[in-house]
Amino acid sequence: MKYTSMVLLTSTVLFFSACNSGDKTAEEVKDSAVVEVAPPPPPAPQPLKSVMVIWHKVANYTTWLAGYEAHDSARLAAGLHNYVVGRDLSDSNMVMVALGMDDLAKAKAFAASADLKATMQKLGVGVPSISYMDVQMLDTTTNPLKTRVMFSHKVKDYDVFKKTFDSHKQARIDAGMTDRVVGSSFDDKNDVTIVLAVNDLAKAKAFTSSASLKNKMAEAGVVGAPVVHFYTVAKVW
Repeated sequence: MKYTSMVLLTSTVLFFSACNSGDKTAEEVKDSAVVEVAPPPPPAPQPLKSVMVIWHKVANYTTWLAGYEAHDSARLAAGLHNYVVGRDLSDSNMVMVALGMDDLAKAKAFAASADLKATMQKLGVGVPSISYMDVQMLDTTTNPLKTRVMFSHKVKDYDVFKKTFDSHKQARIDAGMTDRVVGSSFDDKNDVTIVLAVNDLAKAKAFTSSASLKNKMAEAGVVGAPVVHFYTVAKVW
């Protein structure tokens, strides 16, 4: 009798143990399921505020571009990020490079480095013209136009210039141009760079040499003749 009771007790324990270790109910499975959380969206790109602009002549554009891209790690180490490469319309081997810039001092050190000089010499680059631009206005909308014009000039007073420049916007639109960038040099705020997108090259060239623009530039306090480059966007990152 005692033996029979022990067998019944053992069987009962095993029965309930088996029940507890069996399949979970649908509710239990739901509660224990791993909930996958979607990763957060990537941060929005920060607006471009500082740009290193380089103009230089190259012996061969294709050779230069391959060497330029191979040197990317050195630029990144200096806090410089690929942005735009352009080619002058009157001379396709005259190249413009615009780089996003993290740190002015590091960018200047890179520009003066022996490594960059050796690389440029190897790639057949002539003496560069380099400026460091504090971006005051940037149109970030997508623009399919590839032709651009860049004006660089000194002004007597940036604020006076900018007010006059803004008041002349409709004339630029009528001449087939759209404002893209306005910036001033970190070294001298009165050293100004302007970039415009061009949808009618003939009208834009006529506008840049017009008496109307000459008078408006005088009103804006522009000192001397501007340096003007018409170019095409060759590569964008």
